[in-house]
Amino acid sequence: MIKRMIIMLAGVGIVLGAFFWFQNFKAGIIKGVMASMANPPQTVSATTAAPQDWQSHIQAVGTLRAANGADLSLEVAGVVDQIDFKSGDDVKAGTVLLRLRSDDDIAKLHALQASADLAWVTFDRDTKQYKAQAISQAIVDSDRFNLKNAVAMAEQQQAMVDKKVLKAPFDGHLGIRSVDLGQFLNPGTAVVTLQALDPIFMDFYLPQQSLDQIKIGQTVAVRIDTYAGQKFAGQIIAISPLVDASSRNVMVRASLANPDHRLLPGMYATVELDIGNPEAFVTLPQTAITYNPYGSTVFLVKQNGNARSVEQSFVTTGATRGDQVAVLTGVKAGDTVVTSGQVKLRNGSPVMIDNTVQPASDATPPRTDH
Repeated sequence: MIKRMIIMLAGVGIVLGAFFWFQNFKAGIIKGVMASMANPPQTVSATTAAPQDWQSHIQAVGTLRAANGADLSLEVAGVVDQIDFKSGDDVKAGTVLLRLRSDDDIAKLHALQASADLAWVTFDRDTKQYKAQAISQAIVDSDRFNLKNAVAMAEQQQAMVDKKVLKAPFDGHLGIRSVDLGQFLNPGTAVVTLQALDPIFMDFYLPQQSLDQIKIGQTVAVRIDTYAGQKFAGQIIAISPLVDASSRNVMVRASLANPDHRLLPGMYATVELDIGNPEAFVTLPQTAITYNPYGSTVFLVKQNGNARSVEQSFVTTGATRGDQVAVLTGVKAGDTVVTSGQVKLRNGSPVMIDNTVQPASDATPPRTDH
């Protein structure tokens, strides 16, 4: 009986020993595998930080408007008798554009001019007779006032005739004609738009804090999405003396040369004004910065023999322009900085750099409409 118990206990011991040995062996294998997989090199892209000239600027949006622009119309009613322009013409100030039928008005004008001529003859004859003491002073005085009244009536009728002729009030470019020959026009009916396009103005608003940074004659650069990648140069010609009480913004007007009439009134545009003197800042793509509530950070690549690892560094950022951001502290010129792939990194992580695809780093990226 004792012998059987000893054999049974020995068997149980052998089984338990084998089980624990197997568990330790398995744990060692897993530990070794996990250790080999614990910190594999992470593939990232990187760039070398370098100083660049940085010009601070103010950016705003605004609207183009003509130096002179009006929808031309007549003060009086009438039937269109003559059209002397074509849509899209360039005209000079004083050019006759349209005439209303005015036969009756001209006939009345001739009658009144004849009355004025008669009044002048009567006044001249009576003046001579008065000198010869043939008539009284009262008759001469009456003739003088009759003459003034007749001339005034003729001038009034002449003004009425002139109002039936539409003339260009300034040099400019005509739009699309909106009336036809024989059409009856009421007073104020728009006939055609006339716009003076060279130069052309741009009106935009800036916050009151910018008033000490702008001045008359300052150069501006204007971008319009119609002409992607192009800049149009201009200069500030007026600053409103009134700050809007609701928005605390001030209106500014710039003038741009527009000899080829590519810029049209009503266009939306973006304007940039350089302020201050250029400064040298270390710049990085904005994707290189990780923004956190406790501070902004970057990962710096460190060379350790043939291996590379990263070290996290807190940075102070400045202004941005396009895809770039100025770094004031935390990165020096010549440092290699991770630009993408930071989400899988921590201090000491080994990395492998692959710059086949780099994030955008354009100071003036083109505008894209979707």
